[in-house]
Amino acid sequence: ASAVILIHNHPSGDPTPSTEDIEMTFQIAAACEAIEVGVHDHVVIGREAEVSFRASGFM
Repeated sequence: ASAVILIHNHPSGDPTPSTEDIEMTFQIAAACEAIEVGVHDHVVIGREAEVSFRASGFM
């Protein structure tokens, strides 16, 4: 793959990224960079909404 999009759900229904979500995203992005794979976005799915890290400025 030349790029990936990370997606996971929050069973609580609140799609707000946690501190752990943000830290893990940076760790995965760094690992992907080492093998020349881009990370386009990380999306958290909630019950009624979703949050895009890219659109929210986390990436």
